[in-house]
Amino acid sequence: MRRVTFTKILLLAAALLASASAEAEVRIIESPGGQVGPFLDLFEKVRESGDRVVIDGPCLSACTLVLSIVPGNRICVTKRAVLGFHAARSVDRRGRFYAEPEASDAVLAAYPDPVRDWIDRHGGLTSRLLLLRGRDLAAIYPRCR
Repeated sequence: MRRVTFTKILLLAAALLASASAEAEVRIIESPGGQVGPFLDLFEKVRESGDRVVIDGPCLSACTLVLSIVPGNRICVTKRAVLGFHAARSVDRRGRFYAEPEASDAVLAAYPDPVRDWIDRHGGLTSRLLLLRGRDLAAIYPRCR
């Protein structure tokens, strides 16, 4: 199956939102994350539309903000779903990363309790990528039908 980049996910989501129906869904097939702003904008529109979100592959970094914005009863996961979490960081003009502890605290606080608890049990948000998948993920979000 062909992998879809974040840009294609945004385009697909925009098309779905433009023709919004009560039964529409946004399917996340593969997203490595990226800048927070576009994800916030997209997921706010998804929340307002009433569409369901199907996580059907890796949803990493800023993509996981979907969990904080779209109601949990409108999110489901497939067997391929993987959520990846790490501490917030910024890049300076020289391309060096630096930690954003206040942003990390805000993001962690915004996640639903079961996600936040899972992150805490696995060492918290650090520079290391934490992957939530399989049974642990299915214990928090229902499998898509």
